Amino acid sequence: MASVSPTVSGVVVTGGIGIMNIMLVSVTERTREIGIRLAIGALERDVLAQFLIEAVVLSLTGGLIGIALGIVGSYLAVPRLDVPFVFNPTVVMVAFGFSGAVGMIFGFFPARKAARLDPIEALRHE
Repeated sequence: MASVSPTVSGVVVTGGIGIMNIMLVSVTERTREIGIRLAIGALERDVLAQFLIEAVVLSLTGGLIGIALGIVGSYLAVPRLDVPFVFNPTVVMVAFGFSGAVGMIFGFFPARKAARLDPIEALRHE
């Protein structure tokens, strides 16, 4: 059975923690907005979906930047390393999907925190 290298898992955890921190700060800064949404009738699932979508878009944007840098870097390194450049779209799609999955997994906790806010307490928050 194949195993994931410690380097790859470390990058995933580091990136996931970064996404989680950004989303937690976003929830904290937008507590009043969340309170208003909940007070006027937004369901918990609506707030949860909003923050999950934000986390996934954030991670997919980072994934696109990483894919672009990887392709350009590989293309530039090919002449120096004297190896052929082989573009495999399957690998790129797996990397893109994995990036989205990391955003979904690590964005769930901040999204759940936002969805479970008490509207009255959120409106009092400064």
